[in-house]
Amino acid sequence: MQNNTRAFTLIEMLVVVAIIGLLAGLLFTNADKIFGQSQEVVAKVFVRDSLKTALTRYRIDVGEYPSTADGLAALLTAPATVADRWRGPYAEVSGTKLPLDPWNEPYQYRYPGVKNKGGYDLFSKGPDKTEGTEDDIGNW
Repeated sequence: MQNNTRAFTLIEMLVVVAIIGLLAGLLFTNADKIFGQSQEVVAKVFVRDSLKTALTRYRIDVGEYPSTADGLAALLTAPATVADRWRGPYAEVSGTKLPLDPWNEPYQYRYPGVKNKGGYDLFSKGPDKTEGTEDDIGNW
């Protein structure tokens, strides 16, 4: 009687395990790049789109963007100097604070802007958490 069962050899199984190991190693060594890029996208969307509408509405009602001293908090509570014209809150947030950037740092705001001369600068200090470096993510 002839046995017609067919199975993988030990060598074939070792090759498959080695290939799976190589693929897993590539995934784990590049995971920080994959997730880092998504964090940068979140920061870009926030500084270039999410707050743009809120700051524009503020400017229409008050006549100018919030000052650097008033900061982004002016979108949530009326500064004393413009309380009569303030029609906010202008930003939708959960709680009473604006969200932090993906690296748990507050977004930076300046008006008048240094990089945007006729407007405002809104930016994240990026993964290195240091202002003025190459990885800053701003609305410029």
